[in-house]
Amino acid sequence: MPLAYIKDGKVEYRSFIAPPKPAVKKRISAIPDFSFGRGNEGDYRDTWRVFRIMSEFVEGYQFLSTFHHEVTLFGGARFKKGSVYYKMARELGELLAQGGYTTITGGGPGIMEAANEGAFKGGGESLGINIQLPFEQRINPYVKKSIALHYFFTRKVMFAVPAQAFVYFPGGFGTLDEFWEIIDLMDNGYLTKTPIILVGKKYWKPLLDWLPHNSVYILTPSEKKILAACHVVDSAQDAFDIIKTTKDVPASCELSPGKFHCEGQVNWRIFRIMAEMVEGFDFLTG
Repeated sequence: MPLAYIKDGKVEYRSFIAPPKPAVKKRISAIPDFSFGRGNEGDYRDTWRVFRIMSEFVEGYQFLSTFHHEVTLFGGARFKKGSVYYKMARELGELLAQGGYTTITGGGPGIMEAANEGAFKGGGESLGINIQLPFEQRINPYVKKSIALHYFFTRKVMFAVPAQAFVYFPGGFGTLDEFWEIIDLMDNGYLTKTPIILVGKKYWKPLLDWLPHNSVYILTPSEKKILAACHVVDSAQDAFDIIKTTKDVPASCELSPGKFHCEGQVNWRIFRIMAEMVEGFDFLTG
């Protein structure tokens, strides 16, 4: 558009072109997600993904290092407060608290909430190792101290490493997955043989009766011994009586078959995990 102005007493007109508007920078809507979903492709050697995994191990080990006499409890997330198993888990959590034990659960609803509720009301340590799921998972109100993890495999390690006893209530695929994994780790020597307590004879007996007759050529002798050593109980008091016979698990770094103990504040296990993650991702992605 023309612009009029006065110069030496005369009016002159000149065209005026407005300067271009500065480019508007797009706002970053979310923090980049370095995880992989089903069907997604990506470079597993992504540096930031490795660091995210390692940060969860560091944070998880640091979180657990201040507690003692830990007992890990598993069970279904859909049990309501009025159910028999909910009441039993709550009673066990309270017994653990009164006995000076630390109760560890997944921090969610159902059996996890029941055990945390008992530990909370009993005045003991009530921990939740949480993870975000598309449905049903939330931190229950009875967790005193918690840590939220992104990766399932990191969470599984945190359940297994500190426990001096594992208690399983009835549950779904997740509970059974944890049950088989702990047995497998014990069988292969990666986990100290620790008491496994199965609460609910009606739920667990059919499985334990079926395995020897239908997996006779599949189960190893060690696995058979571990399964045979499982304690099947029907009350919180019976479960607690077994837990009282256990000892706290000493911290080790597992740098060799001799399992050298950590020195000072350095946990060498973290560096070994990191090396294996990098090497494994590099091997799989060429």
